[in-house]
Amino acid sequence: MNDNQLLRYSRHILLPQISYEGQEKLVNSHALIVGAGGLGSPVALYLAASGVGTLTICDFDIVDLTNLQRQIIHTTQSVGINKAVSAQQTIYEINPETVVQTIQQKSTESEFSALISQADVVIDCSDNFATRYTLNRLCVQLRKPLVSGAAIGFEGQITVYDMRHVTSPCYHCLFPDTSATTGEDNEMRCATNGVFAPLVGMIGTMQAAEALKLLMGIGDSLQGRLLLLDALAMEWRTIKLGKDPACPVCSV
Repeated sequence: MNDNQLLRYSRHILLPQISYEGQEKLVNSHALIVGAGGLGSPVALYLAASGVGTLTICDFDIVDLTNLQRQIIHTTQSVGINKAVSAQQTIYEINPETVVQTIQQKSTESEFSALISQADVVIDCSDNFATRYTLNRLCVQLRKPLVSGAAIGFEGQITVYDMRHVTSPCYHCLFPDTSATTGEDNEMRCATNGVFAPLVGMIGTMQAAEALKLLMGIGDSLQGRLLLLDALAMEWRTIKLGKDPACPVCSV
């Protein structure tokens, strides 16, 4: 790290759990963020501010006025701009030390495979089952840690599937892929169901924290635990997750 980076990240370096070694790991790391919306906004902001060296942000959508209620990485001036590009612009205002690569079109499975193979951690901030199943399947194959979050209405959830560990469950263990869940009509989308603005910030910030811990190899991750948040009652629940021995994705 150069002198400017040492000063910028000094409050991390002061933490004994992180110190110089942990911060250097962040500077040399690469995170893949799929989705630059409500969840992806705080994830991208905190990973960049924390010093992750390279971010690849995937989003083919453009910024709409209705996004600004919760997607805090975008501004009114961003309306009409691709979300990945808008996120890149904001990040460079916060931390020009971070390299931001943008993927502005829908990615095929082979394209996602190439992106995941280059990343140290994958953060799923998407809003559809098809993408989640694809990312999970590829992270299992490539043995990459996957930080998964979701939020709708006043309810959110977060967990980690760390496929570097043989005992880790995968997304398919928790949510089996059936035709009933993958259909477009069954998607729970903010556009039609609404979402409490701070909720995505709460879940997204936790996704960022889990990703940073994984990159530095510190603390205990959420592997094997699903956190559920009811923001209306402000209550958290923890569900223990186990690997499904019959899972066709991670137990083959």
